[in-house]
Amino acid sequence: MTGGARTPARFQLLARPTWRLRLGRELPRYLACAAALAGLAASLRFAVAPPGPLRSAVMPAVRPADPGAAAYAVMFARRFLTWNAADPEASVASLEGFGGGSIEASVGFSPPPEGAQSVSWAEVVQQRERGPGAHVYTVAAQTSPGGLIYVAVPVERTSLGLRLGGYPAFVGPPASARTGSGRDLRQVEEPGLEAMVARALRNYLSGAAAELASDLEEGAQVSLPRTPLTLESIQRLAWAPDGRSVVAVVQAQDARQAQFTLEYEIDVARTQGRWEVGAVEMDPLA
Repeated sequence: MTGGARTPARFQLLARPTWRLRLGRELPRYLACAAALAGLAASLRFAVAPPGPLRSAVMPAVRPADPGAAAYAVMFARRFLTWNAADPEASVASLEGFGGGSIEASVGFSPPPEGAQSVSWAEVVQQRERGPGAHVYTVAAQTSPGGLIYVAVPVERTSLGLRLGGYPAFVGPPASARTGSGRDLRQVEEPGLEAMVARALRNYLSGAAAELASDLEEGAQVSLPRTPLTLESIQRLAWAPDGRSVVAVVQAQDARQAQFTLEYEIDVARTQGRWEVGAVEMDPLA
């Protein structure tokens, strides 16, 4: 030995619980057994109830609207219904981009020997799905001098773009319900309420905000029409189904003496013995 005295080695005894020592020794075996049991359980589940085909969603998928195809139908309808006998070639040429395949280049249209027709507006009023990517659009078109015409336009969306899915068809208008003014409502039979409604509507239509304010409930908000009108008469005044408002059918006239039949729903309430207006047709703050 060389150098100084040798430093004696030091030892430290640590007390550990017996269960912790046993757990550390046995834990790998426990984990292996658990993994084996999980594998057996999975095998048994697949043997008893094998998985079926995957479903994309619980609820049926809703196909989104195709505004491009609808616009295509409107564009076709406008060109199909616009013609001039003085220039038949131009009328047919405007349709050539829609033909092709089994559809003639002119889409089967030949203008009459005389006259002309124009379209002031056209829009889709109904659509029906014929198949994936295929719709039939009912287009309403206001023509002159033909009047309002409805034409069904089949449109298909392909990998190359939009195209006609067949020849168009002239059809009738979609079914519509009768106007609501014929509803069986209970007639108003209170002279005080009738007089207040007539006064309030006269001020409302003419834009007289200060005069109208005297018939409004406290805190009521009313948005006056932008075009002043003159109230000519009230043709009908009846209670609405909710019993808290009245429906007034009126005759009115504008500054150019154009005549209108209009219908307003007016919220009313009796406050301290007098009738007041809570809203006229709509709440501007809602």
